[in-house]
Amino acid sequence: MSALKSPSAPPRQRLGLPLLVLATAQLVISLDFNIVYVALPGIGSGLGFSDQDLQWVVSAYVVATGGFLLLGGRATDLLGRRRIFVLAALLYAVSSLVGGLSGSAGVLVAVRAVQGIGGALLFPATLSLINTLYDEGPSRNRALAVWGAAGAGGLCFGSLLGGVLVDAFGWPSVFLVNIPLAGGIALAGALLFPADGPLSRQRDFDLPGALTATAGITLLVFVLVHAPEAGWGSRTVLICAALSVALLSLFARIEARTSDPLTPARMFAHRGLVGAMALTALFSATFSSVPYFLTLYFQTVHGYSALGTGLAFLVPAVVVAAGTQAGEKAVSALGVRTTMLGGMAVGAVGALLLAVSLSDDGSYVRLLPGIVLLSLGQGAAWTGMWIAAAAGVAPGDQGIASGMASTTLQVGGAVGLAVLVAVANAGGHDLAGAALLDGVRDAVYVIAAGICLGAVAILTLRRHSHR
Repeated sequence: MSALKSPSAPPRQRLGLPLLVLATAQLVISLDFNIVYVALPGIGSGLGFSDQDLQWVVSAYVVATGGFLLLGGRATDLLGRRRIFVLAALLYAVSSLVGGLSGSAGVLVAVRAVQGIGGALLFPATLSLINTLYDEGPSRNRALAVWGAAGAGGLCFGSLLGGVLVDAFGWPSVFLVNIPLAGGIALAGALLFPADGPLSRQRDFDLPGALTATAGITLLVFVLVHAPEAGWGSRTVLICAALSVALLSLFARIEARTSDPLTPARMFAHRGLVGAMALTALFSATFSSVPYFLTLYFQTVHGYSALGTGLAFLVPAVVVAAGTQAGEKAVSALGVRTTMLGGMAVGAVGALLLAVSLSDDGSYVRLLPGIVLLSLGQGAAWTGMWIAAAAGVAPGDQGIASGMASTTLQVGGAVGLAVLVAVANAGGHDLAGAALLDGVRDAVYVIAAGICLGAVAILTLRRHSHR
């Protein structure tokens, strides 16, 4: 994660239409993850979900995405960035059509898993295209900032758009809205992106490694998502955890022996990539968990409607987008490490202010100082960590580098949310009962502490690098 500074007069590479397509792809990924939340009550009643099974409309997407990201990243490098991008976008479009027309709970959960696989292919393909279409330095940094702003917009505007669509057209509309977006980026990608070369017959795809890694990581994410509800000692959780450990151990042995591994050992020699992987995990465990608890706070403590909750997330959306742009400029002026440290510090202060401001009779305005600082730090840190993950990585390895960093992002989020929910429920608090406010406040305090830990780790790494 060495500092990246622009030269005194860098040539400006035009970002152009390809970046618009790539940013829209990130918007689709973020939108698809978040837009479904406000539709859950309608989906539950419309398709006859039980209260226990309804969570799998969200969890199936998370589990499939987390499990297939590593495979998606390597497939991008070996099979071609444009091919995987177009395939993933079409997968999104077709599965969204089936989801909008589905008439049973089982079909919809399966659709969400397929959408998760689409996300696991589209995310690393998009990042890899950015990191190869735009030269390392100012041009790539600007492109990543625009891409990050689109992702922030999708995560936060998803709640608002979902509320509007559900009120006007019912829950199927949150799936059908993806069809023109995903279909459009598939067509644009096929027309605008450089053609991939012929498929090489000299490189082994490492099928055993791909299968064991995908199955092992999928089971791991399943355990982390399912255990808080089922209990860490439940039979299903223990069996899946044991299988995950066995499969990941087998994956490690396969990687050590194969000539063309899924995760080449040379990737772990990139200190910037390894550091970025750790930071993506921490980022997702802390910053990305805030909307979950804020949604509980808005809807349960203050009785916001779905549309009102979406409107409440407008400020975070705008500020995170601004933070990604500020992060890009800070990287050019100060370097990646300093930008990351500043983003973490600002975010920690914001989380602390937010925790202090949470109350059963407080106004939304009282939350704004904390929300603004937290969102600004989040945007700057997001841009910085993806710049760090791509820096110094060869073009042929950009897909797997993106897959590795995004896998830790998903796993870190699952671990973080599981821990935070346990914290919120500790001490007699119940996220479904009267003590919800205390539990949410405790969770946000822990988030602030976790972000501080990240800032301290960056400081420590900096001091060691100067010895």
